[in-house]
Amino acid sequence: IYKPPLKRGFFFRCFLLVNWYIHTKKTLMLRTLLNNYQKHYPDEKLVIEKTLNFLNNSVDCFSRSNTSGHFTGSGWLTDKSRRWVVMTHHKKLNKWLQLGGHADGNKNLQEVALEECIEESGLQNIEVVSSEIFDIDIHTIPQYENIPKHLHFDVRFLFEAEKDAEDIIVSNESNDVAWIKLDDVAAKNNEISILRMLEKIRNNKWA
Repeated sequence: IYKPPLKRGFFFRCFLLVNWYIHTKKTLMLRTLLNNYQKHYPDEKLVIEKTLNFLNNSVDCFSRSNTSGHFTGSGWLTDKSRRWVVMTHHKKLNKWLQLGGHADGNKNLQEVALEECIEESGLQNIEVVSSEIFDIDIHTIPQYENIPKHLHFDVRFLFEAEKDAEDIIVSNESNDVAWIKLDDVAAKNNEISILRMLEKIRNNKWA
C-alpha cells in the first residue's frame, strides 16, 4: 500500500518526539536525584557539581562510546541487619568492589544498578531500600587492551537481600562474589568511597 511521503514523515517525527521526551524525562529524573543528594550530603558538593556538569554537557554520557568517561550504576547490597554486604572481586581491576556496571544507554541508573546486582551475584530477591542515591564516586579506570583510560561517574543505590536465602552465582566478570562482614570490608578495600559507604550504613545515613 502506497503511503504518501508526508504521512511517513509525520509519524517519523512523532516517533522522534516521543523518543526525545522519554530520554529527556529520564535525564531530568537523574538531575533531580543529584540535586536531592546534594541537599542530604552538602559535604560532597564538589563531586556532585562535577557529576551534574558531566550530565549537562557531555554527549553520550550514558554510553561507552564516550571514551573520556560515562555513567555507571552500582548497588551497595546489604543484608537486612546491615551487618553484611555483597561484594565482587573484579577480574579486570583485581580488587573487591560493590556490584555494578555500565549504563549502556540506560538513563535509569537505579535500574542499571539492580540489573547488575542480579547479574553479578545471581541473587534474584533483591529489594530497593531507597529510590534516592546512596553514594556517588568519580574514579579513573586504567587503560585495558584497546580501551583508553577514562572516568566512571558511578551512581550508587542501596539494596538489601536475605543473607544465605539464595546461593551466590559468580559471573564470568568476577574472581569471586561473597557476603562480606561489614567489619572486614576495609581490610579488603580501604578506598575513600568504600569507607564513606561503610560510615553511611553504620550511622544510618541515607535518604
